[in-house]
Amino acid sequence: MISRELALALKAAGLRWHPESGDRFQLDLPDDVEAEVEADVFTVSEMTIESHRTPSGVTILGFNGTTEWALDAVTLDDAIWLPGEGQLRELLRGTFRSLRRLPDAFEVEVEIAGGLRRFEHPDAAEAYGMALLELIRQSR
Repeated sequence: MISRELALALKAAGLRWHPESGDRFQLDLPDDVEAEVEADVFTVSEMTIESHRTPSGVTILGFNGTTEWALDAVTLDDAIWLPGEGQLRELLRGTFRSLRRLPDAFEVEVEIAGGLRRFEHPDAAEAYGMALLELIRQSR
């Protein structure tokens, strides 16, 4: 799972999320909401948190009464997707070239704009996320 900071950067860069069962996310709520609520990681699940699309096209994440605090639903705009390693690799599509284990980090190699780029981080998911962020920025 990637860091909140990287997830926010990916969201700001334009990464769109279409919630599926098993996806993890955090909340991005107004400043008056306690910070500990934003730190919680939630998982989309048919039993507890369901994704609903309204007739107007807005995606709502509905909480089915199993959380420890009162929350009925939030819009997708109030959620920060925390994609996993496999999801990030899939989003890189044909640009992905390799993942290497280095002594103290993982290195993801991708092809962007005809050149090879490498991204290193101790967490493989974070290295994938850094590569995806650069791919999104370069494709603008």
